[in-house]
Amino acid sequence: MTETPADDLKPDFRSDVTVELVKHTASDADVLFAARVSTIGEQSLDELNKDPERSKGLINYLMRDRHGSPFEHNSMTFFISAPIFVFREFMRHRVGWSYNEESGRYRELQPVFYVPDESRKLVQEGRPGKYRFVEGSAAQQELVGRVMEDSYRQAYEAYQEMLAAGVAREVARAVLPVGLYSSMYATCNARSLMHFLGLRTQHELAKVPSFPQREIEMVGEKMEAEWARLMPLTHAAFNANGRVAP
Repeated sequence: MTETPADDLKPDFRSDVTVELVKHTASDADVLFAARVSTIGEQSLDELNKDPERSKGLINYLMRDRHGSPFEHNSMTFFISAPIFVFREFMRHRVGWSYNEESGRYRELQPVFYVPDESRKLVQEGRPGKYRFVEGSAAQQELVGRVMEDSYRQAYEAYQEMLAAGVAREVARAVLPVGLYSSMYATCNARSLMHFLGLRTQHELAKVPSFPQREIEMVGEKMEAEWARLMPLTHAAFNANGRVAP
């Protein structure tokens, strides 16, 4: 397969994020195994499945009373593609997470950039801690799109100019903006994911309000949908107890 010449690379403007569950060992049974070993010892899967209501009640009890360690005996690995500014917020979450991100030192970065679509609220009202976002005008939407796209094109042309002159990738990348898309593998367990969701999503069932940036919330929503499918009892207990991680 031949590579596209640098001069033929055209910017790609996106407003979405990509989240793919690439592998996992995660189920509600993992929570039950871990919790019951302290009082019963080793159990078979058949024993765990004998009384579904009891299993549901135990998971809810663990969540409610914040017995957190049983929710750590599982693993989910996601492939995520999002703007760099999302990853810089994402990597504030360190406990129970592992990350590997693509490197601008070792590969030429592709011209894929974030431009918000019409659904993205553009105007901030109020002060930190008590602000809200509202829809922008048509003129503001046009301005954001035009200025971002022009800026991205100029930055990527400067990047390509330096690469063509023999400047190292790790130096040339300094001109690229945080709206550039990056990609990474992120691995977590259910407990660490719950901590992430409690901070990075808004939800009507949350006891503690959160005010995430919309772009990282988009990632969180997609991760939550995958997790809910894998561990429905744990997810239900998380919601039933105010979306507070144990």
